[in-house]
Amino acid sequence: MLLDVKLGQLPTWLAMRDFTPGGIVGALRRGYDRYYNKYINVKKGGLGGISMLLAGYVVVSYIWSYSHLKHDRHRKYH
Repeated sequence: MLLDVKLGQLPTWLAMRDFTPGGIVGALRRGYDRYYNKYINVKKGGLGGISMLLAGYVVVSYIWSYSHLKHDRHRKYH
């Protein structure tokens, strides 16, 4: 896991990762499964998991539209 890697060991840890399309898809799948089992698939669920997913969507949408928003910021409306 990345949190267990010391800074000096980071290049060798990255070299051991699988950056093929199958490896990237597998990593995304493991991340989704971990998120789903920790926040969504619980006995007494709350709004925590869904609100984190919604907040992530808002951040990604803002990043995707930032270049358009940046140009509108300096425009004068009069």
